[in-house]
Amino acid sequence: MHSLILPLLLSVVVASPPAAEVARVTRSAAADCAALANATVPDVRITDAAAVPANPRLPLGPRVAHCRVRGVIGAETRFELLLPDDWNRRFMMGGAGGFAGSPENQAAGSVNDGYATVGTDAGHAGTPINANWALGHPDRIVDYAHRAVHRTAEVAKQLIGAYYGSPPVKSYFFGCSNGGREALMEAQRYPGDFDGIVALAPAADFTATAVRFIATLQALYPTGDFSRPAVTLDNLKLVQAGVLAACDARDGVSDGVLEDPRTCDFALDRLPACPDDVAAASCLTRAQRAAIAAIRAPVVLKGRTVYPGQPWGDEANPAGWPLWITGPNAQLLAGTANRAPTLQAAFGVSLLANMVFGDSAWDYRAYDLSRWEADTRALAAMLDANNPDLSAFKARGGKLILAHGWSDPALNALATINYHDAVLKRDRRAGDYMKLFLLPGVLHCAGGAGCDVVDWFAPIADWVERGQAPTSLVAKKLANAMAPTAPPARTHLLCPYPQRAVFGGTGTGDDAGAFTCKP
Repeated sequence: MHSLILPLLLSVVVASPPAAEVARVTRSAAADCAALANATVPDVRITDAAAVPANPRLPLGPRVAHCRVRGVIGAETRFELLLPDDWNRRFMMGGAGGFAGSPENQAAGSVNDGYATVGTDAGHAGTPINANWALGHPDRIVDYAHRAVHRTAEVAKQLIGAYYGSPPVKSYFFGCSNGGREALMEAQRYPGDFDGIVALAPAADFTATAVRFIATLQALYPTGDFSRPAVTLDNLKLVQAGVLAACDARDGVSDGVLEDPRTCDFALDRLPACPDDVAAASCLTRAQRAAIAAIRAPVVLKGRTVYPGQPWGDEANPAGWPLWITGPNAQLLAGTANRAPTLQAAFGVSLLANMVFGDSAWDYRAYDLSRWEADTRALAAMLDANNPDLSAFKARGGKLILAHGWSDPALNALATINYHDAVLKRDRRAGDYMKLFLLPGVLHCAGGAGCDVVDWFAPIADWVERGQAPTSLVAKKLANAMAPTAPPARTHLLCPYPQRAVFGGTGTGDDAGAFTCKP
């Protein structure tokens, strides 16, 4: 099951040292780490403090010598804090994907560049695709929604100060998916916690996202029969080939990636209909065409668009539509007691069953979608991070980078654009402290045909500490995921929204230098 949700939980980040020069602090974990086991912090129990030697052979994750501290805040919020021997005097917290459930840190690799870094289980034990921990435990829902991250940030700063003798000079947060929602929640609800925040593919409007998932599940599997796919992989290959043939070259290069899917006017009626409506690999039946149209259509309830429709892009990628949207996935069905043929289904059913209705046997098939707003109102007030009021974060000098992959099959990039635009509508100067970058051809957090590896840490530090807002970024596609420092297979230019990368007509489409940012 873990391999299925890896794209949800991980975002590959190649970190760079912070821009501003600040005197570093050196400690020896081997000599000093054990003393943290006796640290006294109110309502905190340290369960383990151990020195971890350097291991430069590790291709990913923590490689430098550090002190690893594990503990529990309150009754059950677990955390893991990494304190490098060579500290850059900065703090980086990483988010947790899905429903969390174990101390996860999506920014754990930042320790290699000297950051003290922490992750949390969001206040409960469990698995990332099941929210059964919430049944009968309203306090756990509050912890998951926002409280656990805030409390962990506070405790981490206290332990950092105790270990190094001084607090961090700057604090940052990086998260993707639910971790991106946690990032936005910090900016909105706890603006004093972090100076700089990166929210990648954020599940900002989580309750509306869950309703999107249920709407798709009802359209593709209305009877609950998961024995055969509503849309086959052959169907998706046919769709993807048609989309690329119609729209791939519109950005000036044919590279298997749509620079901006909104410019693609490909219509399903261009694809052949199956004779006598008999399914075949080279055509679409009426039912298959209707299912794909339902995926593409926004969810509109009571005259209001609740969640946007899925953009074109990477339809046939195994980690894209087949895993998240169309299914059925045998491994997921086995891991969810035959209740979820896709990851969208797993999250949508589990959230509504456990957090909204308090009924583990809740059945999606008969649910009246028009009731979603009333049914989720109480949960949304705690869980959703869609408040466009960032005035307190702005006032404290905070900086926010939003990012989203255009081919994300889990959380729609259009929803992140909508949040970005809502902040700008409320504050026309929001561009002074918020930037959005869209990643062509990138799936959920990582993967896809596009360039998905970005150094998010250095740009947010430059912006916070030197006042240098990112005017463009370079994304990479690794030739070997296990060798992140090796020359990439290709690179691509990322531009702050609403700008987009335009090919200059010379050079190769595999080189970011061949593109410029234009409106």
